[in-house]
Amino acid sequence: CADCFKKITVFGILFVYCLFTSAVPKRTRFTATQDKKMLDYRFPTALQMVLSVAMAEQLGERSTSAILAYGLEANPSFIRKLMVPLTRDGIIVSTLGRNGSIHLGRPAEEITLRDIYVSVIEDKKLWASRPDVPARCVVSANACWYFKSIADEAEQASLQVLARHTVASALEEVKKADTSGCDPVPELIAKYKEAH
Repeated sequence: CADCFKKITVFGILFVYCLFTSAVPKRTRFTATQDKKMLDYRFPTALQMVLSVAMAEQLGERSTSAILAYGLEANPSFIRKLMVPLTRDGIIVSTLGRNGSIHLGRPAEEITLRDIYVSVIEDKKLWASRPDVPARCVVSANACWYFKSIADEAEQASLQVLARHTVASALEEVKKADTSGCDPVPELIAKYKEAH
């Protein structure tokens, strides 16, 4: 019957509207540019820092925040900011002064990628759930707790993977990779050529 069809269609439209419009208030809708601004580069930057320090130690080279900043094409203040939790957690140690240097805080075999991640990310969740939204349908009434449970499960799985890899094993993998496109720090080039 036509009336039933109209009711079903209206219900369907309202349901879809609830899912895609009402459930996301206008002030919290995300655009592609906002998503780029929300990326968190602390872990990959800290990982590269720690791997660079480990590599410098293997080559008998000095590592400083300026060298790290050059290698990462990052602001030196961002590097120093990441050094704070890494130092606090004993992943790196830093000596001050004119001849100051950065070293691993413990053997590379004893530092896991999980250690680095937890240090710099601290208690920030891998994926943040949306704030609770008004319960307008079965989805909006339950999406928040469901997403949190899935996000927690994914985060635990990610941490387990990171715990299986050490700085030593990661550095060995990185050293096997192609370096033809590298533009290393000039002092390190000379030292590397002497060692090989």
